[in-house]
Amino acid sequence: MKVAYWPGCVSRGFTQELHGSMAKVAPLLDIELIELDRANCCGAGVIAEHNQELADTLNARTFALAQQTDGKMMMNICSTCQGAQTECQERLDANAEYRAIINDNLADDGLHYEAGISNKNLLWLLVEDFGLDELRSRVKRPLTNLKVGPFYGCYIVRPEDRLGIDAERPRDTYMSLLIEALGGTVIEYAGMHKCCGFPIITMNETASLKQAGTHLGDAMDADADCLVTPCPLCHLNLDLQQPLAKRVVGRDLNMPVLHLPQLVGLALGLEPKELGLNRHVVRPTSVIDWTTSVVAGVGAA
Repeated sequence: MKVAYWPGCVSRGFTQELHGSMAKVAPLLDIELIELDRANCCGAGVIAEHNQELADTLNARTFALAQQTDGKMMMNICSTCQGAQTECQERLDANAEYRAIINDNLADDGLHYEAGISNKNLLWLLVEDFGLDELRSRVKRPLTNLKVGPFYGCYIVRPEDRLGIDAERPRDTYMSLLIEALGGTVIEYAGMHKCCGFPIITMNETASLKQAGTHLGDAMDADADCLVTPCPLCHLNLDLQQPLAKRVVGRDLNMPVLHLPQLVGLALGLEPKELGLNRHVVRPTSVIDWTTSVVAGVGAA
């Protein structure tokens, strides 16, 4: 499967282990990544608050670059990008006159956006296009006895109608389905579909850290070994800020937070170091003994 691949800004900056682990996992799934190295930031909804046309032009530029490739679809590894880009695409596809204005802005670069590109987060692609049965067949290191708490964040579950969440595509349950396909145990807890607090970190740091710390504490109380998220911004607030969140909520946390491709990579047989787990603030390898608790019969794999 070929995909036009938009890794996003954060995965190539703050969370390089996310971009790196995706590069390691893709060949094991026969996914060819056509990286959109000239693409730009999605704006994360922030630019749109000040200049909607600029935000839509930036995202239309990325869509147009993707449409110049021979990829089956455009894929991202950032659910914040998914949310911002889906909102933009909805607006562009619904209004031909407005789309013409945006395309006029792109003309000097020789780019043109045509309505209808399929843009999916890795999570959606794995469930809907790759298929859980196929993924299950490629697991070399089942995540046996690993208790994983999904953390969706905001942008990939709300609003449901825009994101295509319905009875036929229950995308707000996909993380649980994927964890089970990898052999892990799903841990449900109160904050799994709530905001991580990142969007308000610069405006109200205490409230932001309290949100993150509360979710981490709830997952601990539910007996999760780790969390997994499809959003690098959520990862920043839940992992990078965890030492500060611990102080705000007044309890010990020490909860590993994995990126989605890292969890998949572990089940496919990659080693923790290959997946950049040593780059985390709360290092998963310091909390979980991956050599014994994750694998059933590693030696035979």
